[in-house]
Amino acid sequence: MRAMAGWLPLAAAAGFYRLGIGARHLYWRMRKRRAAVTTISVGNLTVGGNGKTPFTLFLANRLQSHGLKVAIVSRGYNRAPTRARALQVADGGVLKISPEEAGDEPAMLAKSFSGPIAVARRRIDAIELLTQLGPLDVVILDDGFQHERLHRDVDFVLVSSQGGFGNGWMLPAGPMREPIGSVRRADAIVIVNSGDQASALRPSEIKKLGSRKILRASIQPHSLVATENGAWREIPLGLVGRRVLAVSGLADARGFYAMLRELEADLVGVFEFPDHHAYTNADWQTIVTATRDVDMVVTTEKDLVKLERFPFPRDSLYALRLEVTMEPADAQALDDLMLGAVNKRAAASHT
Repeated sequence: MRAMAGWLPLAAAAGFYRLGIGARHLYWRMRKRRAAVTTISVGNLTVGGNGKTPFTLFLANRLQSHGLKVAIVSRGYNRAPTRARALQVADGGVLKISPEEAGDEPAMLAKSFSGPIAVARRRIDAIELLTQLGPLDVVILDDGFQHERLHRDVDFVLVSSQGGFGNGWMLPAGPMREPIGSVRRADAIVIVNSGDQASALRPSEIKKLGSRKILRASIQPHSLVATENGAWREIPLGLVGRRVLAVSGLADARGFYAMLRELEADLVGVFEFPDHHAYTNADWQTIVTATRDVDMVVTTEKDLVKLERFPFPRDSLYALRLEVTMEPADAQALDDLMLGAVNKRAAASHT
């Protein structure tokens, strides 16, 4: 009875949340704006990590390999408040503002992407800022599926194979930001596999996803990253038998731990902080104290951009770098969607 009493308010709140999402969708469908450049969105339907930021980087680098001028735009979740409508985060792989001003994920992207990156609450403001700074062919929105005030030429929705949709309920009773039926707005669903665990997706859920084109991708550990003279350097994975302390500020760290165990690390301890956590001196002291009994501290790239400013013992702090891969047929279908949108925009601009 107690469990039911606690559940009922959550279920009622989830119902109101769903109604609010529906009203918001109708409102922005009538007031949607179109950017002056091809816009591709990467998003999801649930809270927690589905690999949006690594996949955004994968798309950006893939489009660059086709000779296109590509930029990335993000909200910069949990960044420091500013009066500026939009901020340029980086260009040429060089940060122009601090990770606190940019947000951890845009700052992380700047470490691996050579094109321009900007943040803004209204993504159109960031796009307008970047187009004023130089010509662009494509802008990729990191976590843009719910940002319906901006028209997208291509919408990708990522779904975690291992995470699935949880109990299927809307926030706060479950992990859903939108109902599964919202995938009808997407151009393609990308089912992301990030480990050896069995898929959590139910047949009924896969059937609903099947209303759109389904692609598949894998996100796997690629290397370790360490800070050296202010720059990041990659080193080969070498965690077998190493005593590892895992540190993360993620919505759901289970996938991170699973990857470390699959790499045969001896995971002797974990420090879990809230998603997008801003690390303090007290946090640093707690972590450093724990390093006395481990071989290395392993964190995520988005946490490393905030932890690297602290003086950790030499050769003790590393981040796990992830790599997105796709089978050739899926990668070709992905390219066809993106390049088709670019070519359509280019043709329209010449008519």
